[in-house]
Amino acid sequence: MSVRGTVTGRGTSVPARRGRHRRAPSRPVPLLVAGIVAVALILRSPVTGLGAVLGQVSADLHLTGVTAGIATTLPVICFAVLGGLAPLAARRSGAERVLAVSMLISAVGLAVRAASGSAELFLVATAAALTGAAVGNVLMPAMVRGHFPHRVGPMTALYTTTLAVGMTAGAALTVPLQRALGGGWRTGLGCLTVFAVAAALPWLILSVRAGRPGAGRSGAGRPGAGAVGTTDDYISVSVSADHSARALMVFFGAQSLNAYAVFGWLPSIAATNGTPDAGVLLPIVSAMAIPISVAMPTLAARLGDQRPLVVLTTTCYAGGYLWLLILPGAVGWPAAVLLGAGNGAFPLAVTLVGLRSMDQRVTAALSGFVQGGGYLLAAAGPLFVGVLHQYSGGWGLPLMLLLLTLVPQLLFGFQAGAPGAVRPVWRRAPRHSRGHTRPPAPPATPDRTRIPVQKRRGGDTQPIRRISARQLATAARDR
Repeated sequence: MSVRGTVTGRGTSVPARRGRHRRAPSRPVPLLVAGIVAVALILRSPVTGLGAVLGQVSADLHLTGVTAGIATTLPVICFAVLGGLAPLAARRSGAERVLAVSMLISAVGLAVRAASGSAELFLVATAAALTGAAVGNVLMPAMVRGHFPHRVGPMTALYTTTLAVGMTAGAALTVPLQRALGGGWRTGLGCLTVFAVAAALPWLILSVRAGRPGAGRSGAGRPGAGAVGTTDDYISVSVSADHSARALMVFFGAQSLNAYAVFGWLPSIAATNGTPDAGVLLPIVSAMAIPISVAMPTLAARLGDQRPLVVLTTTCYAGGYLWLLILPGAVGWPAAVLLGAGNGAFPLAVTLVGLRSMDQRVTAALSGFVQGGGYLLAAAGPLFVGVLHQYSGGWGLPLMLLLLTLVPQLLFGFQAGAPGAVRPVWRRAPRHSRGHTRPPAPPATPDRTRIPVQKRRGGDTQPIRRISARQLATAARDR
């Protein structure tokens, strides 16, 4: 039995409800999980697959050293630029639709890249192929946070583990596929088109479902949760002024810089140093990503304070660099294990995006801000390492530079790992862009239960302030 009343005071009216809440709309959990897994598989395989056959591509298309360098830098640039635009596109058109369209664009880009006959077309197609990865990087943490708010750790572990599997498979299977099917590098890279189309299918179905009248969107019916991108969600969110958000962005950028430097230069460092097991170091680092991706998000979600994990991953990076710097001719597998453990900073940073935001809209804004700025910082890392190596003629100076980058990673990661939530700034969009007369209110803060108070001004209902549940009960008793 539900009781409804109205609490009035100073020109305001609040509907007071007690009793059983309406049941939230059902969510197609298997389809959501399939969509998350399918997108995670294609996020890194276009990058690592190209790395496996870059020599063949350069010889066939007559790529210069500069052009090949641009091709290897394109992923970071696309992740930064397109990832920063993903929350805005999701807010306007819906996250499900944006994910589906971006995956289809990636499929077209992958197909054109495999058939390209010139360096210019190859670069343009590569940028298009990375569209889905750039959008998925930002929106996947928001989808996990919105659809699985009480299972952020396990679902993030599933997402990051699948991403690691896709990354490893792209590097390991591209050459065997081209040998098995024939056709050279075009066949190996063209096979990824199938995975991009498969990743688009679940989100196409979910976008159709979200567009039906009365269909449940993520966050509907739950206080304090909101859809990441729906046509009626016109309150914009900004997190750039929050100290924790800025610290998380620098931490994400520093760990991305080190990760790309390791994947790009570790084989060259080991070969120059005469490391006996140089050929297996990069596979060891890649293999370490899978168990780390399984354990790190779940462990981070269980801990109230993630700063010890920041210290652990940064220390592992430092140990790997010091091993290569002090013992250049020794076996390299201990350094590879330490560097692989240091790469656990990536799943930790992705998990922190979900843990530090109060709802799905904030998660999307925070993910776009952190990854957009973080990947811009990371883009300079491999380039500076190469320049220093060319200038100095050895790897001592580049390794010392990488050690210095661990200082901001530790300091800002320590701030980002401290308990607490990001405090966003809510901005109302222009009146002409509103599609409904009753705008959604910002979500309640986690520490207090709040109910919106509304005031009518000229027939338009607008949220103006919020009162606590205790104040509401007191006012109802006084009546």
